[in-house]
Amino acid sequence: MSHDGVGLRAVMRSVAFLTAGALAVPLLAACSAEDQAGKPVAAQDIAPATRDLIADGGTLRWAVDAVPETLNTFQADADAATSRVAGAVLPSMFRLDPNGRPQANPDYLESAKVVDREPKQVVLYKLNQQAVWSDGREIGAADFAAQWRALSGKDTAYWTARNAGYDRIEKIERGANDLQVKVTFSRPYADWKSLFSPLYPKDVMGTPDTFNDGARRKLKVTAGPFSLKKVDHEDGKVTLTRNPRWWGRPTKLSEIVLRAVPRDERAAALAADKLDLAEIDPSEAERITLAARDKGSTPLQGPGAALTPTKALRSWALAHGSDEEAAGEEISAREKRREALAEYADQQSALRGFAVRKSLEPAYTQLALNGSEGPLADERVRRAVARALDREELAKVVLEPLGLPAVPVGSHLALSGQQAYADNSGALGGQDTAEARALLADAGWVPGGPVKEQKKTEKAAGSEGEQADSADSEESSGDGTYIVGEDNKPAEADREKKKDPKDHSKKQSGQYADEQAGKHLDGKQYGRKEAKEAKRGGAPGAYAPKGTAAPAGAAAGALAKDGKPLTLRFVVPSGPGSESLRAVADRISRMLERVGVRTEMNRVPDDSYFKDHIASGEYDLALYSWPASAYPATDARPIYSKPVPAADGSLTVEQNYTRVGTDQVDQLFDQAIATLDEEEGRSLVRKADARIWAAAGSIPLYQRPQLTAARTNLANTGAFGFQTPVYEDMGFLKKGAQGPQRTEKKDK
Repeated sequence: MSHDGVGLRAVMRSVAFLTAGALAVPLLAACSAEDQAGKPVAAQDIAPATRDLIADGGTLRWAVDAVPETLNTFQADADAATSRVAGAVLPSMFRLDPNGRPQANPDYLESAKVVDREPKQVVLYKLNQQAVWSDGREIGAADFAAQWRALSGKDTAYWTARNAGYDRIEKIERGANDLQVKVTFSRPYADWKSLFSPLYPKDVMGTPDTFNDGARRKLKVTAGPFSLKKVDHEDGKVTLTRNPRWWGRPTKLSEIVLRAVPRDERAAALAADKLDLAEIDPSEAERITLAARDKGSTPLQGPGAALTPTKALRSWALAHGSDEEAAGEEISAREKRREALAEYADQQSALRGFAVRKSLEPAYTQLALNGSEGPLADERVRRAVARALDREELAKVVLEPLGLPAVPVGSHLALSGQQAYADNSGALGGQDTAEARALLADAGWVPGGPVKEQKKTEKAAGSEGEQADSADSEESSGDGTYIVGEDNKPAEADREKKKDPKDHSKKQSGQYADEQAGKHLDGKQYGRKEAKEAKRGGAPGAYAPKGTAAPAGAAAGALAKDGKPLTLRFVVPSGPGSESLRAVADRISRMLERVGVRTEMNRVPDDSYFKDHIASGEYDLALYSWPASAYPATDARPIYSKPVPAADGSLTVEQNYTRVGTDQVDQLFDQAIATLDEEEGRSLVRKADARIWAAAGSIPLYQRPQLTAARTNLANTGAFGFQTPVYEDMGFLKKGAQGPQRTEKKDK
């Protein structure tokens, strides 16, 4: 199970999961919004085909992580499968296009726009006159009003996970006719397009009982291209069938079956003809790619008959251990090995009927820096860590082997192609070893300083970290470990002259970050294209046997302050599916070691990684992902808002797990959410992002890869990228029909 991601948009907007005043901010450097937004770094890969090439009928078997516990996307335990079902069976007023931008859905809307701004914001929805629920009733104002009342937050009997936007609505009423819905807001709401997607019938939203329990396992009334037929928890599947009352383009598929299959079992399920479509990890993608390359290979020739690759592999197994050479348990072990090899070969043969469709997810992986305590509570240390990183190199570690463009993410709040995107990383600055060392020196961390002997009473990540580490054979071999660079030698050769020393109180208050963000916004760019050191030494790993000398090129001597070494707890998940995160963490550790920052790598169990470490603040450094949103002013505020002290003295962090925030960022979000001028709103979001960069609480690294295994004759589905799936166009190509040929493009 991979912990590279935290959640999807349906969950992200939850107050339980995620969780602004006048402010003079310099204007962004002159540049058109379109130029800054750019295009998606990688196009979607869905094998597009016109509907006339797609056969009518067929069942698409699509893998999900689990059968959803609830079919209500507004409840706390909603997951990706919940959203997938909702997308197929319920109305959405707006859906995302391939650039991640909201577009009105013509199946439900003729139009939707702001018709009044003063004295209050009024949005008028004109509904498609053919849009009806599966019971024959027209979709109308009663459904909108019921959803608003349920999600407004005023009635605590509704167990809602989120109410963002709905709490700003004052009233909902019928317009000039039954096809018009008039929504009046008590306060301006820029992200009004995010509302009523999905839209549930009043039968679900009308009472707390139907909301809390009625929609968990069934949806009696729907209004999408598909209807919900059955949720089978015992058999691990959800069955969707054609909606006979659907008024839009007829669905090509007869059924969609969402089947729960663990990620590490999906290649076998595909080969066993149990799945047609599945998101997969890089290791499974490599298997399928190799199988496809062997598809046209000539059978190997043997005496008497043609020898296929499968038979050849069986023969190889037999040739490397005959039954006559061993006895007892050895014979049994060899037999099992032969059987395993033969089974693997059979699977490879079956996987030739699949292709790997790849793009980039609308989500990015970040390095989180816990600023609540310890060395990272000092903004200068956080900035030093950030300036030590070569983000392009880190992106290459994950994306280059997959043939995907390794482009670092330049924004916390949007991704390339989305309207709010702009590369604001210049507010922090690119990789610069000398500057990183100068910042650390300014913060009082001296290379080669005296270090007091301290007993290790516990692992940095707690008891669970100890257990996970003990399971790792290399890191916990029993002969002791030490952190690379811990040789305590003098480091005069590596000392750097302090640059632009600042008052310490300014660093702690966040004023320094605001000054740096202001410089960026004034037009001075400190992007990743800054000059880098021509040669940088690096340690081959984070750990080495006790007594091993520090490698050549490593920072000579530990950084220390007040007798304590500068060592950061780096928490990573230990389970399968998180290999890429661990590879990135190792590379980051090497980069930090070059500037004298040591790391203690702590592998923790998957099921406790986020809950017991990230959310609880038991870490210094960690890697996890956030989904991108088309509505960042609403969705991203809880992730970056300044933590607020609670009555018991604890911090209310919402979803700001780095515990780093500023009043200025909060004010910019508040201003962005309240403006109905879209261009001004995007400008405010970009300014907020620049200040988030400058505070160095989290460092965006790369978009996550999106890898999907699909039957070669399956069209209009695969790696969707930003786009909302169009369920009615999915299907299998007619016999003899050929979709567009895929071409591989190499980045220059």
